[in-house]
Amino acid sequence: MKRNRAFVYSAPILVVIFGFISGAWPQEKAEDWFIKGNTLSRQSRFEEAVEAYKRSIENNPNATVAHFNLGLAYKNLNQLEEAATAFKKTVELEPGNLDARYSLGNTYNHLNRWEDAIAQLNIVVHRRRDDAEAHGNLGWAYYNFRKGPTFKYLVVINLTKAVELFESKNQLRAADATRKILE
Repeated sequence: MKRNRAFVYSAPILVVIFGFISGAWPQEKAEDWFIKGNTLSRQSRFEEAVEAYKRSIENNPNATVAHFNLGLAYKNLNQLEEAATAFKKTVELEPGNLDARYSLGNTYNHLNRWEDAIAQLNIVVHRRRDDAEAHGNLGWAYYNFRKGPTFKYLVVINLTKAVELFESKNQLRAADATRKILE
């Protein structure tokens, strides 16, 4: 009987102790996975970074920076559809994020989705008028767009602006490459 009482009294104490111990072990949080993804990306281990960013997003689906970095990792793996999806989610969560809009527009250019690229890049160049890369990408999208009327005037305007901005930033190779498109 004494043995049973000892068990009855000690069993709840053990449950409480083990409950605290298991609860005290750190669960990996969204931020931990995000930091791990960043570390892996810096090491060019993009497949692993993708998995880390996905785990971060599972724990915090509204973390725009995790979606954005997921897009960058996919882009480095040349998985452009997945990159576009991640960048698009970033834009949905934070419509004013011009870096996400630029990255989405640039990715759409790589996917030959000219109209989608134009939509994103127009927003960027109207809010960041000194962004040479955005002007260059927008000019390229207009240059390749074939569905509607020709946009030769807009191609020339945006590529000329890109050349000027590249030169003002002493990015002469980019300026020369962009100038060749104009010729």
